[in-house]
Amino acid sequence: DPAGMSNYKRVRVAGGTYFFTLRLASDERSDLVQHVDVLREAYAATTAEAPVRTEAIVVLPNHLHAVWTLPPGDDGYSERWRRIKARFSRGLSINRRSMSKERRREKGVWQRRFWEHAIRDEADFKAHLRYCWGNPVKHGYVARPADWALSSIHRDIREGRIDAQWSGEEIDGTFGE
Repeated sequence: DPAGMSNYKRVRVAGGTYFFTLRLASDERSDLVQHVDVLREAYAATTAEAPVRTEAIVVLPNHLHAVWTLPPGDDGYSERWRRIKARFSRGLSINRRSMSKERRREKGVWQRRFWEHAIRDEADFKAHLRYCWGNPVKHGYVARPADWALSSIHRDIREGRIDAQWSGEEIDGTFGE
């Protein structure tokens, strides 16, 4: 219901944990993996200014998923994502922009909005972690989640959060795809 979207209100829980999906404007582009160094710099600079605990993250060619826990009393995830997207976009050299993007001073790299979900409980948290870890398998990029380099699964395997042999087969849902 497009008319209903104008009344959409994001859920805000200070100090909450959230799942996010951010997409590039074009599904055909693969800027996130081709320029992952620019994305890492944008992410690091932003989270240095406004810290979050990254519970999980996976970067795919045209979208990324992340699970963040915000500091107590903080519900400012939108501003963090705005900064990350802007820094990444500035780091790319893209000359093709529509007039509407020119007027808004946007580069047209990202979709304007992002999808968020406030994590409700431990089962919801675990489902969204597994979704991040298993997403490269879901999209057919690798046979096993641990085979995808641009994923926090490697940190989580080292920390004993998930087994290195986990197949990713039991993930379900679309979670903002």
